[in-house]
Amino acid sequence: MEQALIYAGHSVPGRVREHNEDALLCCPQLNLWAIADGMGGHQCGEVASALALQVLQAGCAEGLGLVEAVQAANQKILAVARADEQRGMGTTLVAVHFQGAEFSLAWVGDSRAYRVSAGHIERLSHDHSWVQTMIDAGQMSAEEARHHPQRNVILQCLGRDEQPLQVGVLQGSLGEQELLLLCSDGLTGELDDAQIQQLCSSAQTLDELVSQLLAQANEMGGKDNISCIVLGREAPPPSVEVKPRGLLSRLFTSRKP
Repeated sequence: MEQALIYAGHSVPGRVREHNEDALLCCPQLNLWAIADGMGGHQCGEVASALALQVLQAGCAEGLGLVEAVQAANQKILAVARADEQRGMGTTLVAVHFQGAEFSLAWVGDSRAYRVSAGHIERLSHDHSWVQTMIDAGQMSAEEARHHPQRNVILQCLGRDEQPLQVGVLQGSLGEQELLLLCSDGLTGELDDAQIQQLCSSAQTLDELVSQLLAQANEMGGKDNISCIVLGREAPPPSVEVKPRGLLSRLFTSRKP
């Protein structure tokens, strides 16, 4: 019997910005989840992120592959920006589509995906950012990149027409005691990978985990909009009564498809 996917997700403005330009897509009917982090300010970033997820969902519903649907979203944003003269409108994106335990991941920009287990966290996406290119070239450490003045300079986003859009892609599978985390840079700008892994290991439910991730990022400064979605595979009920354990040892039902 195939295990159902369970999930939770939420987005908050943070403690500094008045408007939330992030957008979330949770569509279990299509086994599709995504986060878009809009750019361009109020009435630009919000439009771009919402539009990206709308077109992504419609494209996947029509049978497009994940990358094709992301490219369609990019073309739609470009068309709207030209028509409305909103040249600064853009968005990053991270999206996952599941087939059973197997998944396809796509991303543009610095919104991220992680796979987390009880003792390990693995970043699945690779930022399209200036600081990441410096890390790849051996000219900057990951810790230096976290505090660099140009850490928010991204090299790819939906809505930028100077160059063809490059979409990061990855195929993977999710184990029974693993979580998949999608998040905007509002989370990773405040929490490092070790802090994220610790919260994932100690939470009792997916909803609790999302609340703790957002609250901790806010506590650390909340300088940007903060969004995350966590997904796991529902564990079968135990045959005997067991003491409560952490989420990654016994996944609890949050919201089912």
